[in-house]
This record gives sequence, structure tokens and C-alpha cells, in this order.
Amino acid sequence: MGDKTPDLRKLFIDAAGHAAAYRESLSERRVRAPKPVGEVRADFHRPFGDAPRPADEVIEELVSVADGGLVATAGPRYFGFVVGGALPAATAADILAAGWDQNAFNSVLSPAAAAAEEAAGTWLKELLGIPPTASVGFVTGAQAANTVGLATARNHVLLQAGWDVETDGLTGAPKVRILAGEERHATIDRSLRLLGFGSANLELVRSAPNGAVDLADLRARLVDHVGPLIVCLQAGNVNTGAIDPLGEACELIHEYGGWAHVDGAFGIWASASPTLRDQVTGVELADSWGCDGHKWLNLPYDSGFVFTAHPDSHARATSYSASYLITSGAPEPGDFTLESSRRARGLAVWAGLQELGRDGVREIIDRCCHLARRFAVQLAEAGYEIANEVNLNQVLVSFGTDQETDRVIAATQQAGVCWLAGTTWNDRHYVRISVSNHLTTESDVDRSVAALLAAAQTT
Repeated sequence: MGDKTPDLRKLFIDAAGHAAAYRESLSERRVRAPKPVGEVRADFHRPFGDAPRPADEVIEELVSVADGGLVATAGPRYFGFVVGGALPAATAADILAAGWDQNAFNSVLSPAAAAAEEAAGTWLKELLGIPPTASVGFVTGAQAANTVGLATARNHVLLQAGWDVETDGLTGAPKVRILAGEERHATIDRSLRLLGFGSANLELVRSAPNGAVDLADLRARLVDHVGPLIVCLQAGNVNTGAIDPLGEACELIHEYGGWAHVDGAFGIWASASPTLRDQVTGVELADSWGCDGHKWLNLPYDSGFVFTAHPDSHARATSYSASYLITSGAPEPGDFTLESSRRARGLAVWAGLQELGRDGVREIIDRCCHLARRFAVQLAEAGYEIANEVNLNQVLVSFGTDQETDRVIAATQQAGVCWLAGTTWNDRHYVRISVSNHLTTESDVDRSVAALLAAAQTT
């Protein structure tokens, strides 16, 4: 370190001031990053010096070089992926978490971090309609949630078949049959690869026209099934927002002794809205659930949750012990995740939920769905095809040919008023609009529609 000890109060306040100034600029900031990625790389890649530097100088330089590469994903007109903008209290709690520098592995390392996760986990289960006895793991996002949920599923169904994965591994284990919908999210495939199943062993169930799993096809595939079984369901198709028939599917899976895992990255939040809850009827019947906090709940990155209806199986799949590790003797937060050294992300979850309350969560979900329908209505009235039933916050729109749709996407991104991404669905190209931010207003939608129409009308 340098000769001078940094003034921590001034350093932290200045850093928070830069962050606040950025967030205050979001409503009018150009959404696309100001500089191309090559220039941003050049700004960051400077010689690595030998001598220490003052901390305040380093932070000022970081702010300067990063600004050109910041995408306004936290702002009200970013619709490219299903991401939210972090809530004020949650962001402030994350700043505190970094300052407090707590390790959330267990309650001995940080009683506060552990207690925050325990309390917030209870509230999350209430909001999502998940049984209160379910275990909760605070993970990095839906990818980690799916991996932990499916690791628990793997070990549970094999133990039922007389095989102990924790002791004997997978070599020689009975074959596990794994099914998922044709339109599952790609993180399911990645989790299965990481867990040693291999992509070739995934059996695909036909999807209905809206992207949800076809229950009749699932039923037909399970006739006469015997043996270990895992079925991956989905709450919130990444293109259409469609939700699988969760209750009926879970009952069917359980008839054959299987494990039902729900990838609810964003769609499971329909549970928090009385007007949307019927779309996730029966969600409580599943065996495991995964979802994100940094999507529709508008928490800071990174924030995700895994829940299982079988806490003992969950802990057996992911926990460990060592002679030097001191614990409280009770189940610990680190028992339900894949990380040992864990930042205290539960503090931001606790603060965000307290800031919103049940009514605030409901209002975000309902308003985003209302704004998605506003997008669809205006674009349809302008003569463009809306490809999906807008049941949640996802809108697919075509501007004619694939080439024209791609051109409109590129032109809109370049203009910078809003940012929308493209997707391919049923072999056609669409603009995919995801409305997930608590800051987005009707005015933001109207400005974004105007930007899309201007791009479409420019030849």
C-alpha cells in the first residue's frame, strides 16, 4: 500500500456519489453504451505499474474509463433481457454489505448475514406460494438455482432406487430418466451437463403453441415408466412468458415417483399477484424451484434463490464439513449452496423486500404486465405482428421479414432511446421485449414504441 492511509469516509462517500449520479441520469441517459467494446477495452488495458497508487485516484480513474462502457440496464427503457433495475434500499444495503465485508457461509462468520437470509427466505416462500417447510439457498441466479435443485433431485431419486451418490458417485448408478420441454431454458441443459447426465440423455417433451409443455405428450411419455425420474418444468417461457400447467404436471410426475423441478427464473413471480396467480396454480406441488431476484424483483446482481421440498436431501447434496469449521449446530446458509465464501447478498434481499412489502411486489409485477400489453397494443395498431399471447411481461413482434426485423432491432439499438434484443422463435426472427423494471412508465413505453416505428419507417 501507499504511504498514505486512505480517508475511508471520503472515499466511500465519493464512490457512492458517483453511483447515485449515474442512477439519477438513467431516465434520460442513452441506453446503448456510449463507446464500442474495442474502445472500452483499450481504455481499461493500460500498463500495470509497480508502485502503489492512492485509492481515491484509482476510483476517479475507474469512473472515467468505465463510463463509456456502461449500458443503462438499470434504467426504464432497457427491454433486451429479463432484467430489472435494483431498488434504492436494496442498492444501499448492497453498499453496506460491501462495506461490512461479511462472509455469509454460516452464522458463526456472520450472524447478521445468516439471519437476513433466514428472514428473507421466509418472506420469499410466502410470496411465491412455496411450502413454508422448504429449504432455501441464496445463490447467484437461476443457473445456480437450477444446478442445485437438479443436484438435489439426482441424489434424491437415486437414493430412492438404492444408490447413494454422496458416497458412491455416479459410476454404475441406475439410469435416471430426465424430461424437459422443447422450449426449456438453456440453463437446464447446462446444469444437466455439469451434473454428469450429458445432453444426449435429455428427453424432450413437445411444446404447445404458446411455448408451454404439452401435458398430453408428457402423459404419453410416462405411461408404464418405472425407475428414477426427473422432470423439468418452466414458469415463464423466455420468449412468450408461457407457464407450464404446473399443478397437473406435478401430480402426474408424482404418480410415477418422479421429482418435479420448476425453473421459475421470472415467471414464478406471477404467484405474488392476485390477478396472475391462477397461471401458476399447483406450483406448491413441485419438489424444487429456482428463480432470480435480479430479474423481476429488481434486486442488485447477483441474486437468485433455490428452494426444495426435501431439506434433508438438499443439505446432503450440497453441504460439507471440515474439522476447522465452527458452526452453530443448526442448518446453515452455506449448507444449501455451492459456495463456501459467500458475499452477504441476503442483506439486499431483506432490504428490498422490506422496501416493497407485499403490495409493492404485486404492483411491480402487475404494472410490468400492463406495460407489456401497452407495447403489444400500440405495435399491433401500427400494423405489426404480435406473435404471442401477452400473458406476462414478454412481447414478440415481427416487422415483416427476418431481415427487416433484424434491421429494425439494430437501428433502434443504435438510436439509443431504448434497447431491445432479437430472438428466434418457431424459426422466425422477432423483437423480444421484456418489461421488468420498477422504473418503467407508460411514457417510457410510448417513447420506445415511437423509436421502433421510426426505425421501421426509415429505409
